[in-house]
Amino acid sequence: LNIIIAIIMIGLIVLIHEFGHFIVAKANGVAVVEFSIGFGPKLFGIKKGDTEYCLKLIPFGGACIMLGDDMLTQSDDGSEDENGEDEDYDADKAFAAKTVWSRIAIIAAGPVFNFLLAFVFAVIIIGSVGTDPCTVDVVEDSSPAAAAGLQVGDEITKINNNGIAFSKEYAFYQAYHASDTMNITYKRDGQKYTTTVTPEYRKLSVYRLGITISDNTLVASVSDNSAASKAGIEKGDVIVSVDGVKPTDDNKIPQIINNSGGKEIEMVVKRDGQDVTLKVTPTLVESEEYYTGFDSYGYRVKVSPAQTILCSFKEVGYWIETVVKSVGMMFTGKLGINDLSGPVGVVDSVNTVVEQSKPDGAWYVCLNIFQYIVMLSANLGVMNLLPLPALDGGRLLFMFIEVVRGKPVKKE
Repeated sequence: LNIIIAIIMIGLIVLIHEFGHFIVAKANGVAVVEFSIGFGPKLFGIKKGDTEYCLKLIPFGGACIMLGDDMLTQSDDGSEDENGEDEDYDADKAFAAKTVWSRIAIIAAGPVFNFLLAFVFAVIIIGSVGTDPCTVDVVEDSSPAAAAGLQVGDEITKINNNGIAFSKEYAFYQAYHASDTMNITYKRDGQKYTTTVTPEYRKLSVYRLGITISDNTLVASVSDNSAASKAGIEKGDVIVSVDGVKPTDDNKIPQIINNSGGKEIEMVVKRDGQDVTLKVTPTLVESEEYYTGFDSYGYRVKVSPAQTILCSFKEVGYWIETVVKSVGMMFTGKLGINDLSGPVGVVDSVNTVVEQSKPDGAWYVCLNIFQYIVMLSANLGVMNLLPLPALDGGRLLFMFIEVVRGKPVKKE
């Protein structure tokens, strides 16, 4: 079932992308020869007007093939050279026959429609459960945050001149700038204040199980040869209790484990709808971190309709910015090829999202899938705008060169 959900989800994102090309091509008088979802052998197709609408065997991908996209070229002086032999070929409806700004609009429409799709689903999510402002939920005593004057309830709006609209923005910033001194702007009782938090480097000896935990106390991963793997804890388990304590959120679990002092503890996890009781002995590990002493858990807050629209724009902007920064990190070496996911990784992630949402009911499963659509659709939009061959951005680059030169680049 989760594989089917992933296929439908990716199919929708690709469909909207190609529909963007399609609808703007039609609006500019370009004939679309084929509009297809998937690639590989054609399963079936329906011809309507100039266009054949196709469904193909492999569900990842799609195409909007326009008349003259390859058949018609323009020479350096702007004259047109028709290579096609189809007697029904109408040069006036060919892609290459249109003005450069029409062609730019057609090519850019795919990524733009991906951003619109992300926005629509962001509105659904935020309208249903609200947004996640970067509210300070905990400030530890004698910590750098406490010394800087931060208090529980403060809402962080900016860190080092980077706007912070959501809790996840702080988490992303912290992950890649953990050692940086933070000049923080925050709101308290309607007033804006500024302060500086200098992270404290420290080495720790802590008790751990060798698991990572995501929302709703779901086990997102289990390290090989860890205490958790030896005890039989599996990826996808949902933690119900630790040593008789029912955690209120995933942030509490490491604290409970560390407080065990290395003694054997009893964990109850939900697996395939059944409660499974396991005995596990935490392992003492050496850890190092840059400690700030405050955190934001990302609790959702309902907002007005106007704020829903505004926050939805910011949500899409956040994901666009995250993808752009991530691409930059690949060039600087902060991220590597192993940080990328293909279709198999997407299916695996969707499975995790569905499993972690089940305890909250079907609607929350849908909302988490919608969140994934927002992320993937924004991702596809940005990646397609990269100025690389075979991508929309690569084609746009040559078209903008054409705008500057006043004539097309030679196709050769």
